[in-house]
Amino acid sequence: MDALRSAITLFSYFVIPAIVVGFPMYGLYKKVPVYESFVEGAKEGFGVAVRIIPYLVAILFAIGMFRASGAMEFLVGVLNPVLSLIGFPGEVLPMAIIRPLTGSGSAGIVVDMIAQYGEDSIFVKMAATMFGSTETTFYVIAVYFGAVNIKKTRHAVPAGLTADFAAMIIAVWTVRLLFG
Repeated sequence: MDALRSAITLFSYFVIPAIVVGFPMYGLYKKVPVYESFVEGAKEGFGVAVRIIPYLVAILFAIGMFRASGAMEFLVGVLNPVLSLIGFPGEVLPMAIIRPLTGSGSAGIVVDMIAQYGEDSIFVKMAATMFGSTETTFYVIAVYFGAVNIKKTRHAVPAGLTADFAAMIIAVWTVRLLFG
């Protein structure tokens, strides 16, 4: 198990530099004007950012109300007995509830958990792994679908939530496997 941890640690040192260098190099190889493409994308991104502000404000307001109302504690209390049957600890349930809604809210959950349990806690490792392996499904639906005026999401929400649920369970099991 120590060899696996060492290999993962070594691999992790090279992932971000490989991505930062690899994409521009691939673009140059394909004869794409990398800098010009980046600047054009940044211009388009600014316009999208302005269009999504109303959706962003609405979802952040809803999440604030959800947490302040006590609904979070209620959901944790209801779901904890069921999820404990599959080894999902109640301590990370707030992360599982907030993550599909917002990235910044789930980052706040991780910060709260670090303050409560310490940065080396297995619960924090589970939450951080969930943070990196799941998507903010409702945020994506509200903001990005709203930005391009898609009204009918059809299968996007069920597919996104299914993927999130699977990733959360696997995150918990993987952290238990690697860190006991």
